[in-house]
Amino acid sequence: MAARAAERRGWRYRGNVAARVLAATVGAYGVASCLAMAVARLGAGGRIDAVIAGTLCAYLAVPAVAIWAFFARGPWRAWGGVVVLAVLFGGLAWMIGPPAR
Repeated sequence: MAARAAERRGWRYRGNVAARVLAATVGAYGVASCLAMAVARLGAGGRIDAVIAGTLCAYLAVPAVAIWAFFARGPWRAWGGVVVLAVLFGGLAWMIGPPAR
C-alpha cells in the first residue's frame, strides 16, 4: 500500500495525468470543432440548421473524447485516439468543400 502511494507522488504519475487532462480538454476541443465543421458541411437543410446540427454533435463528442482520454491504457494512446479523430473529421470537412448554402 505504501509503495502505491509513493508511486502516485512521482513525476511520472503526475505527467501521465497532466497529459490525459490536456488530451481531454485541448484534444476534445479540436475533435469537437472538426466534427462540427464536417457535420455542418454535410447538412442537407439550410445553413442555420446545418450549423445547429454540427454544434449539437460536437457537444456529444466532447464528453466522449474526455472519457476516452482517461479510459485509454496510456497517455500516448489517449493522444493517438484524439489525433486520429481530429484528422479524420478535419479531413472529411476539407474533402466535402465549402459550407452548405
